[in-house]
Amino acid sequence: HAAFQDVSHMVIFGFGFFLTFLKRYGFSSTGFNLLIIVLGVQCSVLTEGLLLFLLQRQNEGGLKRITKATVSTTAVVISTGAVLGKTNPVQLILMTVVEIIVFYMNRWINKTFLQVPDNISMMHVHLFGAYFGLAVSSRFSEPSPRSEKNASTPKSDLLSMLGTLFLWVFWPSFNSVLAVNKSKAIYNTYFALAVSAVTAFVLSVLTTKDGKFRMTHIHSAVLAGGVAVGYAERSIEYPWIAMILGLLASVITVLGSCCLQRCLYPALKIHDSSGVHFTFGLPGVLGALAQVVLLLI
Repeated sequence: HAAFQDVSHMVIFGFGFFLTFLKRYGFSSTGFNLLIIVLGVQCSVLTEGLLLFLLQRQNEGGLKRITKATVSTTAVVISTGAVLGKTNPVQLILMTVVEIIVFYMNRWINKTFLQVPDNISMMHVHLFGAYFGLAVSSRFSEPSPRSEKNASTPKSDLLSMLGTLFLWVFWPSFNSVLAVNKSKAIYNTYFALAVSAVTAFVLSVLTTKDGKFRMTHIHSAVLAGGVAVGYAERSIEYPWIAMILGLLASVITVLGSCCLQRCLYPALKIHDSSGVHFTFGLPGVLGALAQVVLLLI
């Protein structure tokens, strides 16, 4: 199935390369990423099967179940971005199992008590993964700034940017794979991504002293529109709403990457290795607020 293939490519190739930003963890990030995904998909299928059995509900088709399991595992991969360079494989495997179980419990609460539709509750992966990763990251000591574990090289940055491009290309499929109106979800996501990419380049020039592009800004901000629009795609009727959402998400991401690391992180003792907070967390909060506003309107 084409949509499942797109999601699978995005999660394995996109996030696999996205996490190659540390020079000592290039091979392990892509390898651990595959291990986390295959383990996470199995845990997701088992957890969902157990929940359906306990609630005495009927199982869905095999392809939809494995697609939902792959999307769910994205939360763990995003969390890995916050703790990479500080954890060993055993800790990552333990985090995968615990996070999948907690994520499914969170989805069940959303669907049962808050009446959140299934496809919207699944889009909470970005928000959940970012803040779960930050919570785990706060329990580990921060590597020293001069440590090789905390350094990157031009080659590792290039590979990480390649992962961002993979994610950018496949993001419309990711947002639309469980949507009711797939075509609307695809074009809303594309418009939001396009505007967030343009905004990222413009803001990168404006926020640097020498007026040059900084790939750290672009690496984070080009995906922000896709994250934000994932929540509200069902309620967006006009492309300009998606474009405004992409613009705001990109602005929040670039300003967050400038301000949060200087002000908030030292105070809260958070060390976010790949910036998942302002790449996935803050745009996720914006998307959730936009969904509430659009529903009220």
